[in-house]
Amino acid sequence: MTDAAVDAGGHRSPQNLAELLISRARCSPNLRFGVAGSDMRLVDAIDLAARAAQALTGTRLTRGACAMVIGTTSTNYLVAWAALQLAGIQAALVNPTYPTDLLRDMAANLKPDAVLWLGREGDRAVAPGVPHYDLTSVDSESICLDGDEVPLPEPADLSAQPGREPPGLAAEPGDITSYMHTSGTSGPPKFCAQSHEYMLRLGRFIADTMSFTRFDIVFAPLPMFHVNPLGYGVVASLLAGASVLGADRFSASQFWPTVIANQVTAAVLHLPPVAILKKATHPADAKGHRLRVVFTGDPEFLERFEVPQGVAAYGSTEAGGLCHATICRPQDQDAPPEGMMRRAGRARYDIEWQLADDGEILVRDKGQGRALFSGYRRAGVITSALDGGGWFHTGDLGRVDEWGNLIFVERLSESIRVKGEYVPIGYVEQQLLKADGLGDFALWRRPATLGGQEAGEQEVVLYISRPSGTTPETLRQVRDAVAPLPAFMRPVAVSRIAAIPRDSGVGKVQRRRLEEAPVLETWPL
Repeated sequence: MTDAAVDAGGHRSPQNLAELLISRARCSPNLRFGVAGSDMRLVDAIDLAARAAQALTGTRLTRGACAMVIGTTSTNYLVAWAALQLAGIQAALVNPTYPTDLLRDMAANLKPDAVLWLGREGDRAVAPGVPHYDLTSVDSESICLDGDEVPLPEPADLSAQPGREPPGLAAEPGDITSYMHTSGTSGPPKFCAQSHEYMLRLGRFIADTMSFTRFDIVFAPLPMFHVNPLGYGVVASLLAGASVLGADRFSASQFWPTVIANQVTAAVLHLPPVAILKKATHPADAKGHRLRVVFTGDPEFLERFEVPQGVAAYGSTEAGGLCHATICRPQDQDAPPEGMMRRAGRARYDIEWQLADDGEILVRDKGQGRALFSGYRRAGVITSALDGGGWFHTGDLGRVDEWGNLIFVERLSESIRVKGEYVPIGYVEQQLLKADGLGDFALWRRPATLGGQEAGEQEVVLYISRPSGTTPETLRQVRDAVAPLPAFMRPVAVSRIAAIPRDSGVGKVQRRRLEEAPVLETWPL
């Protein structure tokens, strides 16, 4: 193994993720790594990953190959991810809840060299003609290749055997380490290519923003096929020398017990889980916690659960994973109309940004590095998504506050424009929380009509999913909640559908799918 340390003691920073994993395991062997309750010492996890990497490269895979990874979060999942880094194999991380036909379409676009399954039964129909591995039980000293058991090699001190270093150590900073797919709310999911430098820069930015240290235990309970738990949680923690724990799934009822039992000091969440925790848990549930900082912890959450600091941010898998961030505290009162968590703040050191004439947010790398993603992989080929000036057009609307901070308004493709004005969806939804008994709801649009004909304009609709519908009292509360708003922001109707469509990973509303949902009932406002 290499002698490279991680920004400590004057040593150089790692050049790739394999170097990060190995050097951190050597420097901090007793860090906790894996899913809370079944985690391992980091050195044991990386030794196991090194053996799995040898098994993979001893079969049909070589450095630079692409493996489609379909699995649920577990300690073995993280060991498998580490094994792919050590083997120099690109990991395309895929939502395991997708149906087989969608997985098959995604594989046809990705053109992987292999498929790895963890926690979900393999299906060769997803990618026929390539080897299929099952690493669900990698900790039992073997993996399966097309149904046949392949034992892991015996433990070996790779640093003592020249020529047996993991192939991943040879990766250049610009080489691709992983692919993460978009949610597919406005079309088929697209695979975003991420370089080693992308992941390392992102991890360092998060570690610095959240002040991770070797004394921290970081909890990242969302699915690891997202950049949030893997980049903000795992990579950032390893760079800072902190322990990192995941969860097999996000559970509001288990969040505080897990945080307390494991003495967690920092949590990497997202807006929907924070909203769920505020609704489904109470301060008494959190008594005795040691959390000092929460990603996407808004002032209400921080004050209610006595957490000193939160982080608001803006970014995307394409836009460096995260390109803007700001700190908030329990009693902050200066939220913009769009909401505190829409205050993206200032850009990170290696990214610059600007607003286009229509308000779209554009970002680019300040230098010649790879802070942004490397492009979309289509038909097995990576194609850049930057314009001639190196700018990435995010498809997001933004504005600038009086202090020069970026405020994220809404997705352009998921925006509502009424009589030329953009409706701040998050802000209006925040006002609608004042209406008791709405249950799960989301704001969206429909074509405006005039005399029974579409008028070429949009109007705002409130979608709800209450099985029992609504009542005159609830409708009155909705009217009262939006009455102070300008007319163009107010919903004109309440429509009931079976369920609000949400991303299965982080719970974001998939607004464009609301257009496809059968409307069961509608009440005018």
